[in-house]
Amino acid sequence: MITKYRKFKRPSKTSLFFHPYLRKVFFVFFGVLISIIIGHLIISNFKINKKRAELDSRMDAIKQEISVLEKRNKELKAQILWTSEQEHLEKQARERLNLKKPGEKVVTIVPQKEQESKEFSETIKPKSWWQKILEKLGF
Repeated sequence: MITKYRKFKRPSKTSLFFHPYLRKVFFVFFGVLISIIIGHLIISNFKINKKRAELDSRMDAIKQEISVLEKRNKELKAQILWTSEQEHLEKQARERLNLKKPGEKVVTIVPQKEQESKEFSETIKPKSWWQKILEKLGF
């Protein structure tokens, strides 16, 4: 008796994966899906790098601002020490409160009067451009 022997067993028609048309659709679908995932990862990476660059520049600006503020803080501390000294207190008392030491004479300088400054400005009158031209030509 001759047995039925098949070298290759064909898949049944009920199996969808082995159908040639559906196999192509399956590969195309997963190819597109993988392409979308890879594209999304590339775009996300680009956005993250852009955000990192912005944060780095912001961090540099903040570090620079911190150094400026630390310098200002040192200056203010030095000014606090200077204002607490006796010499500074005496100088401020003389200037603001018009105080003097015993035996010291105070001299006050009065500013010039406005009329004297007007007389000075009247003596020097600016020349017009026409007078300057005539003067250069020798008239």
